[in-house]
Amino acid sequence: MWELLISLIIGSTLIGIGVHFIPVGGAPAAISTSAGIPTGAPMITIGMGITGILSAATVIGQPYYVMVLVGAIGSMIMMSITMFFSNIIHVYGVGVPLSSSNFEKDPITGFEQENYVSPGTTGHGIPTISFISGLIGSFLGGIGGSIAFGSLYSVFSTYLEYTAVIDGTIATIFSLVLFFIVAVMASYNIGGTIQGFLDEKFKQKIIPGTISCFLISVVLSLLYVFIIWGLIYG
Repeated sequence: MWELLISLIIGSTLIGIGVHFIPVGGAPAAISTSAGIPTGAPMITIGMGITGILSAATVIGQPYYVMVLVGAIGSMIMMSITMFFSNIIHVYGVGVPLSSSNFEKDPITGFEQENYVSPGTTGHGIPTISFISGLIGSFLGGIGGSIAFGSLYSVFSTYLEYTAVIDGTIATIFSLVLFFIVAVMASYNIGGTIQGFLDEKFKQKIIPGTISCFLISVVLSLLYVFIIWGLIYG
């Protein structure tokens, strides 16, 4: 049970950290007045978690590291497709350039974007640096969710006399609930829009966010261990 507790704490904390990397523009991004994904942080990160955990569940029976990597890749694919089509709509549908007011040049491409930011806005779409930040966040979140799923499935398959399908289903439900709670906590710490790891808000929020996610991870992981202990020995 100690291994399960430690795995859940590590996985949950990685989920919380990963959420802070996701560029989210919320309602302002939906009307092209802010850079980021045009939805709320809880919605996009929960979708990322579902995709990653279900991806990990498809390789049940494979080595643990394979399960973790598949979950991380699943989350990254989901996030990259979402950001890509968001940019397609912004560029070809709305007709605005991908730009951010947070930095004069995109650190990756060197694109001078200051002149392309509409007055009264903080940018449009998802610039390259924000896109990469989203991939980093989905990678961390996918790893965290997969670690939680893999450790739960390992315990269930070892101690409960169920089929692999039932063990996988229970582990998926448990890990998704864990992902939901931590993702929402991290999202509320962000408190609105964020454009990635070069955003000033990220620098202000990441340390207290990591600490708060770690603390809630400890509480949730202890609760999970008690529940699972009761399922096994109750």
